[in-house]
Amino acid sequence: MKFFSSIIVTAILAFSMGLVLPWWSISLAGFISGVLFKQSKFVSFLSVFIAVALFWGLMAFFISTSNNHILAHRISLLIIKKDNPYLLILITSLIGGLTAGISALTGQSLVVLVKKS
Repeated sequence: MKFFSSIIVTAILAFSMGLVLPWWSISLAGFISGVLFKQSKFVSFLSVFIAVALFWGLMAFFISTSNNHILAHRISLLIIKKDNPYLLILITSLIGGLTAGISALTGQSLVVLVKKS
């Protein structure tokens, strides 16, 4: 139950913080989820990774489809040297998920460190 609650809360935090803060606010959302939900480090990383990767992937997909992938085609040619906007969306979601997941690990480690002292 904590796993799914963590996914939902992280996605909501990432969305709401993303409205007013820069892109790296997903790190704050991951950190907060890592502190709030008492889970193992792996489960904390996994839940936040899934939440942000799905959130960023869906947001990137909907934004890209609204303009027929015009910008995604050009950026994918620049970054991955192939005309594949879907691979670019996948890479985007993986970067967001890893960023937030590492922040969740940091928050979870802080909780463990504070408990020990």
